[in-house]
Amino acid sequence: MSSSINETITQGRLVALRIKHTMQTISAWYASIAISISLLLITSALPQTVFANTGSQRQAVDDELRAELIKAISSADSFEDRFDAEVWLTAMSHKLKRYIKDPKERLTILRGVHREATRAGLEPELVLAVIQIESAFNPYAVSVVGAQGMMQIMPFWKKEIGRVEDNLINLDTNLRYGCTILKHYLDREKGNIANALARYNGSYGTTKYSRKVMTAWFDRWK
Repeated sequence: MSSSINETITQGRLVALRIKHTMQTISAWYASIAISISLLLITSALPQTVFANTGSQRQAVDDELRAELIKAISSADSFEDRFDAEVWLTAMSHKLKRYIKDPKERLTILRGVHREATRAGLEPELVLAVIQIESAFNPYAVSVVGAQGMMQIMPFWKKEIGRVEDNLINLDTNLRYGCTILKHYLDREKGNIANALARYNGSYGTTKYSRKVMTAWFDRWK
């Protein structure tokens, strides 16, 4: 009698374990489907037109952006060395150390980023995230399609705004171009950062680049 009861209990436990395993498998399957559908909806919702800043094909020149670049390049330095900026510089210098070992070079880069981001109306931390993904803070970076400097600016922009002598490897020049272009796309997308980043990178219609920048922004620079 006791043996029969024990056997019945054992079989019941085995059945319960099989049911639990089956439910976990089904839940994982549904979760996988849900994630796939979500990604598909996000991707399909984005328009498929490409406006490249650093893409393999030259983007259609935007007259409004050309005008903004001309104004930005000719404007005076707008950076003010306030106390809160110094606090920011100290905090960001520690985070930038992974890429730039020299303290003076770090401060030079950070002052430039803070100045140009502030002038353009961008969050400096977002600009730092873009630079991290674009060039890993290498001022001499040149992509396979010819994009130059920390923010990977396409050289054709110099001709478009009548400043062919500009050196895009120069930190201040590169940041002025890059921040102006990014702010233009952010305004064009009515504040949608993911779409603006995709336009900047020339990957509009996909989310891979935007996700990389936004992950860096929140994980390292925020």
